[in-house]
Amino acid sequence: MGFADQRFNVNLSILFTELPLLERPAAAAAAGFSAVELWWPWVDSPTPERSALDALRRAIEDAGVRLTGLNFYAGQLPGPDRGALSVPGEESRRFRANIDVAADFAGSLGCTALNALYGNRVDGVDPAEQDALALENLVLAARAADRIGAVLLIEALNRPESPRYPLVSAPAAVAVADRVDEASGLGNARFLMDLYHLAMNGEDLPAVIERYAARTGHVQIADNPGRGAPGTGTLPLEDLLDRLTKAGYEGWVGLEYKPGDRPSAASFDWLPRTAR
Repeated sequence: MGFADQRFNVNLSILFTELPLLERPAAAAAAGFSAVELWWPWVDSPTPERSALDALRRAIEDAGVRLTGLNFYAGQLPGPDRGALSVPGEESRRFRANIDVAADFAGSLGCTALNALYGNRVDGVDPAEQDALALENLVLAARAADRIGAVLLIEALNRPESPRYPLVSAPAAVAVADRVDEASGLGNARFLMDLYHLAMNGEDLPAVIERYAARTGHVQIADNPGRGAPGTGTLPLEDLLDRLTKAGYEGWVGLEYKPGDRPSAASFDWLPRTAR
């Protein structure tokens, strides 16, 4: 077993960012990949012009790659924002406006996973109020995902980089997914297991895999420290992915790492082209 036994896709919001957005799908295809994922590309607009949506759809289709994952609107990413759905006021309204736009776009490309970042805590707002708002919005997102045959992903981030984000452990994220399933009755909420974030939180990764592989809808990787490509840090990523496979995970593994000071296409030397 090993890297060659996994299904990898490339996150075009962190890799190939030296290129304009519409050129990135073709660059991923040229590097040997058949699938891509994206954060919401229009950080200032949850409801971009139809022409922008159509142009990105054509770029993905023309490249011959599959869109396997898409984030709902989450504010400024990369940046200080870590989601909008639990933030009272304008940001949660922007999230709601985005739900059907994102789901329709994803569905038009056969995308099967939609990621909803929870959102930062807000000074002066009761966390219980934010959690109630989050659950309400996540149920709406779960219904939209179900409409296109997708799962809804709930992601844990890491406390050092996202100190105001409340889901900074695997159990916390899975508990939210469980609450969404209970409230929606759909059973389509899943854990997004990002091994970099969990490692930054100091979690026991083999134990997390053993406990939560069955609740996992998507996996993302980057090495730690540094959030670079596999082999640039100390995480035993090949072993961890083998453990996931043995635990029954058969889904995509998203490459969500920083390429460093080299072009993105040069950052895949750890992965044989035949395995992409």
